[in-house]
Amino acid sequence: MLNKKSVDDINVNGKRVLCRCDFNVPLDGDRITDETRLVAALPTIKKLIADGGKVILCSHLGKPKGPDATFSLAPVAKRLSELLGQEVKFAADDTVVGDNARAAVADMKNGDVILLENTRFRPEETKNGEAFSKDLASICDVFVNDAFGTAHRSHASNVGISEAMKAEGKQAAAGYLLEKEIKFLGNAVDSPKHPFVAILGGAKVSDKIGVINHLLGKADKVIVGGGMTYTFYAAKGIKIGNSLVEKDKIELAKEIMEKAGDKLVLPVDNVCAKEFNNDAPSEVVEGDIPDGYMALDIGPKSVELFEDTLKDAKTVVWNGPMGVFEMSNFAKGTLEVGKFLGTLSDATTIVGGGDSTAAVQQLGVADKLTHISTGGGASLEYLEGKTLPGIAAVSDK
Repeated sequence: MLNKKSVDDINVNGKRVLCRCDFNVPLDGDRITDETRLVAALPTIKKLIADGGKVILCSHLGKPKGPDATFSLAPVAKRLSELLGQEVKFAADDTVVGDNARAAVADMKNGDVILLENTRFRPEETKNGEAFSKDLASICDVFVNDAFGTAHRSHASNVGISEAMKAEGKQAAAGYLLEKEIKFLGNAVDSPKHPFVAILGGAKVSDKIGVINHLLGKADKVIVGGGMTYTFYAAKGIKIGNSLVEKDKIELAKEIMEKAGDKLVLPVDNVCAKEFNNDAPSEVVEGDIPDGYMALDIGPKSVELFEDTLKDAKTVVWNGPMGVFEMSNFAKGTLEVGKFLGTLSDATTIVGGGDSTAAVQQLGVADKLTHISTGGGASLEYLEGKTLPGIAAVSDK
């Protein structure tokens, strides 16, 4: 890992430890519909409890503009109590660090756990405001950042507090999840075992330009699928019918293809329909896409080509779907790629991004993959080779 302090390098016995987690979970009323992020946070929380820390957890949830009961972390405290097998006391303060939180912290014994209210109830959170950073630092002796999902953001609860702690001579360390993300994503990009194949999907070339350019310098092959394929098709002079295209990025796509040579692997056939609708009749089209048709998924020959490109890979990074994954009839390409990744027992396979993650979970192959990243935007920026402020702010060893 980067030369950063981790929870294994600090002594938390009898100390108040503020741990920034990523509890930004989907809620249906009070019910958490996907617990992946809660489960991912457990190893760090359990380690801090076992080491005798007084564990104060904090996180954001959604994008509230100030205090809003529908974005309260109360359901998370309840579920975490069940997962940990001990009470997680919820400190309900609209100011996050208010009277309830301060009183709860003052009463803590070693191994106790409390959860603060949604950090985004404070408008200074996303502005990395000093007052909020200092409030958070005032209730703890040690800070642990375990929220990779927000590591690409300079917010008060990850970067501001780290700076406030270090200014007071206190430590800021990385949790196990943050450490794991850095290890897998960092090693995959900076010192991969070759052949290294990247699979990039999604709607827009503009979202992935940085990643494509960075990975072309590192990977042996870069497979492109999803909506951004058709900007490359247009750049190659292949007709795209009504398929998604970023006209202002066609020249850029030409430049990328010139630079990439045979490193860039594009679909050779597509599942096309006349309308953007799951029930629309579809057909597989090779080459030019006829007028009035739009491509909504990769076709069977493309799946074969991609599997052939992947079969000898030693490192694979996958980010983004191969088609309109949210429509079951156009999810096949994404699911086939996910299923094939599950068979590569000799490779380090890393998946990041909402739809790719959903695909491997839906297929039940998640446990056959090396690492599933918990960060969408954060993993993308990491794959671009950017320095993430949330990681940079952690104390050096």
